[in-house]
Amino acid sequence: MSFTMYSTTWCGYCTRLKNQLAELNITFNEINIEEVPGTAEIVETVNGGNRTVPTLVYSDGTAMTNPSAKQVAEKLESLKIH
Repeated sequence: MSFTMYSTTWCGYCTRLKNQLAELNITFNEINIEEVPGTAEIVETVNGGNRTVPTLVYSDGTAMTNPSAKQVAEKLESLKIH
């Protein structure tokens, strides 16, 4: 996978982004930070101590918090992953 999306079930921004990415046929690994021990801490590390979702971590180690589908597509293009 080109990136992992850290999310929660109740996050409206997560649902919106997942739907938009599905429309663009962009696949990803999703981890619910409330269900997988240790993953909330990953999100906090990336976001300066905040548990903000959706947080996406890419294969190159960079991260985006609550990006638009366009930003995700542009990032993937920069990674040359389709």
